[in-house]
Order: sequence, then C-alpha cells, then structure tokens
Amino acid sequence: MPPTHELDVRPVAASLYFLPIKTRVPLKFGPEITTEVTCARVRLTVRDAQGREAVGWGETPLSVQWVWPSTLSYEVRHAALKRFTVLLVDAWICFEKAGHPVEVGHAFQEQVLPGLLEAINAERGVDAEPMPWLAALVCCSAFDLALHDAYGVLHGVPTYQTYNPSFMNHDLAHYLTPAQGTDVSFVGKYPEDFFASPPAKTLPAWHLVGGKDPLDPSELTGEEPDDGYPVLLRDWIERDGLNCLKVKLRGDDYAWDYDRLVKVGQIAVNEAVDWLTADFNCTVHDPSYVNRILDQLVQEHPRLYGMILYVEQPFPYELETHRIDVHSVSARKPLFMDESAHDWHLIRLGRALGWTGVALKTCKTQTGALLSLCWARAHGMTLMVQDLSNPMLAQVPHVLLAAHAGTIMGVETNGMQYYPEASLPESEVHPGLYRRRSGLLDLSTLGGPGFGYRLESIPRELPAPAAESRWIG
Repeated sequence: MPPTHELDVRPVAASLYFLPIKTRVPLKFGPEITTEVTCARVRLTVRDAQGREAVGWGETPLSVQWVWPSTLSYEVRHAALKRFTVLLVDAWICFEKAGHPVEVGHAFQEQVLPGLLEAINAERGVDAEPMPWLAALVCCSAFDLALHDAYGVLHGVPTYQTYNPSFMNHDLAHYLTPAQGTDVSFVGKYPEDFFASPPAKTLPAWHLVGGKDPLDPSELTGEEPDDGYPVLLRDWIERDGLNCLKVKLRGDDYAWDYDRLVKVGQIAVNEAVDWLTADFNCTVHDPSYVNRILDQLVQEHPRLYGMILYVEQPFPYELETHRIDVHSVSARKPLFMDESAHDWHLIRLGRALGWTGVALKTCKTQTGALLSLCWARAHGMTLMVQDLSNPMLAQVPHVLLAAHAGTIMGVETNGMQYYPEASLPESEVHPGLYRRRSGLLDLSTLGGPGFGYRLESIPRELPAPAAESRWIG
C-alpha cells in the first residue's frame, strides 16, 4: 500500500553489497576465534505519499561467531547468513507497510522476519542446525538502519529528530507494555522523551582486551603484525589515551579468567586507567562462577574490584530457555544483558531474573534498539552501547545511539583495533570516529540529514551488488 500520512514512507528499492574484511589480529568470541568478517551494506530508497524519493544507507558486520555460536564450520554459517541477507532484499521491497521507520521496522520484524527465518531453516533441511533469531536480526539490521537514514534524508533532518509526535503516528504504548507492578506508562511518550539531552558530542571509548590479545612482551609469538598499529595493551593505552578496558573472559576456566582479570587490572592501575568491565560471552551456567571471581577479587585486589563498572552477559543468551536467577551477581556489580537483549520482551524477563542493565547494539536493528532503550530507561535500568567491531559506515549509527542513549560510560569501539585499514575512506571525513584520542571519540563531524554519513565525500568504491530489487507500483 502507498503512504497515506504526508510524512509516511515505504521502501521501493534496495541494493545489497557484501564487503569482506580480514582482521589484523585474531579476535576471540567465547570458544571461537574470528579472523575475517563480511559487512552487509544496504542502499534503500523510500517514497512518500507525494512520490518524493530519498536514499538511505545501513551497514552491519555479519559476525558469524557472535550471532551463531556452534560447532558447525564458519563457512556453513557464513553462507547461511549471506543467503538470508539476500532473501531480505526482495522481502523488504515487497513489504507494503508505510509509516515512520519505527512503525515499518517493527511491523517487518513482527510480521515478516519470523516467517523468513522459518523458511530458510526449512530450506536447509530438518537435520541441519537452525539459524538463530539473533542471526536473523543482524542480517535485517542493515535494511532497518538504511530505512531510518533514508527517512531523515527525505525530510531534511537528522534521523534522531524524527522520534517524536511530529513525525510518528503512534506513541510508545503502541509497542511497549510496562512490567507488572510498576507505575510506568508509555501513553503519550515517544523515544525522544528517553534520550540524553543534549546528545553527547564526545564519548569515552572502551577498548576491548580480547582473549588472544598479548598483554606484555612475554606473550608475543613473533607472528604479530608489523603494520604501525599497537599490539601490546600498554602501547594501545599510551597511543589512544585509554581510560576504559573491556576484558574478554572464557567463562569455563576459573583460574585463567581470574588471572587474566588481575593481570589486565594491574596494567590498568600502572597506566592510570580508571575503569574495567568483564565480559564472559554467554559461557557461564552457574552464577556462583561469577560470584567467586568477584568475591576473590574484592578480598585480594579491592582496588581492581572497585574499578569494575559492570559485568556483561555471563550466561547463555537464550533467556527463555535458561531462566537463571542472577540477583546474587547483580547484588555485587551491575549486570548487563547483551546477547540476551534481543528486544524489550526479553529485557522485561531479564529484569525479573535480576539483570540491572542493558547493552544496546544497532546490529539488532535501530528500531529494536530504540524500543529497548525506552523500555529499559523507563524501568530504571542502566544502559550501555556495545560494539560488534563496527567498521566503515556501521560505526556511525553505533556511536549516534550511544550519544543519545545516555550510557553508564561512553561506548565500546574496537574496529580500529582489529581492522583499522578497512575504515580509511570513512576516516577521511570523520577522523574522530575511527581514531581514539585522549580516550575519546569525537562526533563533531556528524551532521546534516539522516545519520549524517556524508557519503558524497567518502572515497569508497563498492563492488557489484549481491542482490537488487525495486517495487513496481
């Protein structure tokens, strides 16, 4: 159906591009190691009721090991994600919903995406391991981001200035239900009501200390890249002025995890770094594992314990299957949902189980991130915005979300650690987004309509489209 409200839009054309990238050093996700990633970039055209059209862009790394932890080979999962993303091209253009991007994106995720996931899993065969819902969201997110960008471009305003009643047809009560027993109401509320005001122009940057990252010269193997970028943690801290370190842990090796946290913490103290977080990447099944680490740390290294700002996603992300009571962990430190926080429904369940914070990600769709932000903030939960090692265009909406969310402390950003050369064209226009200086990202170059990519100034040549579609109507 064509748009009816004068500000409504619907997608009418889409092109999909696959941009492969190799990491300069390995990145460990839980039990797996990443050495390459494919970014899905989408060009989406929208049309309003007057026939005006505008183009928007979205991009997401198809991070196989993060979205689909499995013993299946990387290539099997990688091929399935790419196949699904190709199917989304026609699906978005055939979707006849018109409205604000939150309305269209929400409807697509409710009405179309589940059926597409069911279809591709049936296509893969009854004996094949099914692709998870998180993977479907990540594939979908590039289209959803492009929709939000195109809407702002069409109306000549930054996208974040459209999340209010002047542009949206429905308030948040149309999408969100408060937790029982609270006095929260979403009637007459819009996303803009939950944003930081004014949005941040600079953000403290969290550096990822991966499980394979060498901490000191004794851990060097001789296979490290000699490419002008740091390798050792102290060199990164000195070069970028870092003040926040996120420590990847294993979750199934207590001695290794504790020693790793202490060793990183001692380097942090020596280098005048103030903040740490611990990320277990969904590998823990018993809260006592995390509690023991925290309790031992507070007894033996109280300063390091005090530096831990929060703990991130120790437990399996299938929250409805693994309903673990985590109040004992969150009584010690703020406990943030990441992989579990697919949408606000699961955040509501997580809150009941004892989680106190939410780590938002644009790779789960801009629409979903905004609705999760609003639900969590309305219920007093703390927010963070976490990275998917976002390079190139993916970095822009990622940092904009953090700037508007009012996070507990800045934003995680590590694309410049693992594939800095991938973003060189974008860094010519937005240098403050792709290089951390004095421990900060600088968002001052973002402006103009949509997400403010300024694509016309970015000297990047794209490959031939992997798929294209246009609505005839």
